Amino acid sequence: MSTKDFTANVISATKVVPDGNFKNSKASGIWDINEALDLIKGGNWPNVANTPPDAFVDALFSIDLWTGNDTERTITTGLDMSTNGGLVWLKNRDASASHHLFNTVSGATYYLQSNNTNAQDDSAQSLKSFGTTGFTIGGNSNVNNNGQGFCSWSFRKQPKFFDVLTYTGNGTAGRTVAHNLGSVPGMMIVKETNGTRNWSVYHRSLGATKYLSLNNTDAEAAHVSVWNDTAPTSSVFSVGTANNTNRDGGTYVAYLFAHNNNDGGFGEPGDQDIIKCDTYTGNGSSQDINVGFEPQFVMFKGTSEDNSQWNIVDTLRGLTFDQAKDKVIYANDDGAEASEDANIGAEAFGVTNTGFSVAGSEVLHNKNGNNYIYMAIRRGGMQTPTAASDVFAVDIGNNANAAPFEGYTAGFPVDMFIAKLDKTNSSYSNEVVDRVRGSTTSVKAVMETENTSAEDDSFDGGFHLNLNSNTGINHASSQNLPNGIAWMWKKARGYFDIVAYTGTGSNRTIAHNLGVVPEMMWVKSRTSGGADWNVYHSATGNGHFLKLNETDASTATSESSSQWNFTTPTSSVFALGPSAQTNYNGHNYIAYLFATVASVSKLGSYTGNAGASTINVDCGFTGDTPSFILIKESSGTGNWWVFDSARGIVAGTEKALYLNTTDAETSAYDYIDPYSGGFSLSINSGINTDGATFIFYAIAATS
Repeated sequence: MSTKDFTANVISATKVVPDGNFKNSKASGIWDINEALDLIKGGNWPNVANTPPDAFVDALFSIDLWTGNDTERTITTGLDMSTNGGLVWLKNRDASASHHLFNTVSGATYYLQSNNTNAQDDSAQSLKSFGTTGFTIGGNSNVNNNGQGFCSWSFRKQPKFFDVLTYTGNGTAGRTVAHNLGSVPGMMIVKETNGTRNWSVYHRSLGATKYLSLNNTDAEAAHVSVWNDTAPTSSVFSVGTANNTNRDGGTYVAYLFAHNNNDGGFGEPGDQDIIKCDTYTGNGSSQDINVGFEPQFVMFKGTSEDNSQWNIVDTLRGLTFDQAKDKVIYANDDGAEASEDANIGAEAFGVTNTGFSVAGSEVLHNKNGNNYIYMAIRRGGMQTPTAASDVFAVDIGNNANAAPFEGYTAGFPVDMFIAKLDKTNSSYSNEVVDRVRGSTTSVKAVMETENTSAEDDSFDGGFHLNLNSNTGINHASSQNLPNGIAWMWKKARGYFDIVAYTGTGSNRTIAHNLGVVPEMMWVKSRTSGGADWNVYHSATGNGHFLKLNETDASTATSESSSQWNFTTPTSSVFALGPSAQTNYNGHNYIAYLFATVASVSKLGSYTGNAGASTINVDCGFTGDTPSFILIKESSGTGNWWVFDSARGIVAGTEKALYLNTTDAETSAYDYIDPYSGGFSLSINSGINTDGATFIFYAIAATS
């Protein structure tokens, strides 16, 4: 909803009390500021945070990972399936095992298998029930085999996103089936549940005269009797006389996926898309496909010739900016998850901040002249967070001695973390790993905040993202230390974003998905050793930069080597100049973008006053002491100080670490104290030099 729309909604002749919902508020009338404030205090004024959950992809789609244990357990997806209905698609990642598709219309224990033609079957120990925040599975080896990795993709019913229904065939051409998708389907998948027949797939890019089979690699085929050569509408779809879609007496299930085309109506603005069903043509080389958003899930298939698999890739299992790191599951095959095998090629598929990229010339994804269809779903984090615990965590190692050595728990899928294997030992670096660059047990993609080294893809026993759960990060048994510490971030609108890009050497802008103006950016070359961590901060401006790996004061840039092209970032792009530090032609870069969120995070600056009794820095937080504070003097030399709640921010001495060195933590200083709403600075300390300017980044309490 635009500002204009909102204003028109509020101002009219007669006052009507708002309902607290920003997008759908019926508020009207001319209100003075005091009346508005009274309503705000009572939580009754339209507020972005009150936008209905079903306006965000986070409440409608979920990717979940777990390690089987043969025991009944609940998989928490955050999706209310018992009330709204939907589909859960399960697959064993580690072994040859059929896909299992469960839906709320057929019933929890009934499943189909996308890789074969089998009729619907029943298993009391597979998916046992759908709940308000996830689903419960039993000990069946197909969904919970001990020690093996599993994944699920959950689709909740919602207009303009997904619908699932069942119907009985009548063998009559032109039969229509009503649906509740609320828009014209972009893709439909239909399977007879009481017969052994192929799955039939409709895709808007092929039209109603053609179909595909989900259970095989066949090219598109034309057959009037499948969809009766009739395009679906926003209320019905048509079937012909084909046994696959309309045998007399046959029972069928249909999964309907929407196609948003600038009409999705999702997100805080109410004008965003979350699902696309479209097509591209292979070029035998490399290309970027603009979807209009950054996807977390892509299902795609070549339609021009046989032997093209139904590929499924997603960000939790390793879909990254780098095309060679993707991990794929084939919907038509019972095989284990594949990674860079002979079918994929060394360069295959990657995610971008506006879509995805394909490379190479394989028939699976980019053969020159071949056509490919896809379904892409937007990444999560569309909603501005209201609690720091949803998007940030700090944890100290627990010295566990059993796999998967998960000593660092966040409570959410971690998108980026900075971790030190032993905070008491100067031999260990501050390791930076993120989901956009990828991280597995064999490909770690690590960088270190205290040096200029290029990205290291070797696995040395350190940290990596936890690819067997949705709650934290792993480390290896050889480095299983109780004194490790990890600071963990999740991407979210208005709070934190990650962008990977390739330099051009000339002035340009880079699109991002933060949704607000970044107040701090860290940019690092992944390709080149010797490149600093360049830091933009709104307090120092677009003509200056800091170095995360150095103690240097804020430095002015020149026209010939400008990092930020003397241009302040916007809510959709940030600017780069010709500097080799941020934009060298052909080099790969990573950018971390941070912003202030009310009651969650705060970026700002303060001036030191060593003669004051204290300096109170108000961050607008409420409740407990902040969970994370980063401070750097910008007007002079000084360390990048890190304080956190896990090690204590107290009225006495604190334990501090520095991002610009590998030094062990120190507890010799009483530099910072608790303060309601933010933090306090001690007199004449290293972060309160008289007259000096300091920048800071703080995150509110997480408990």
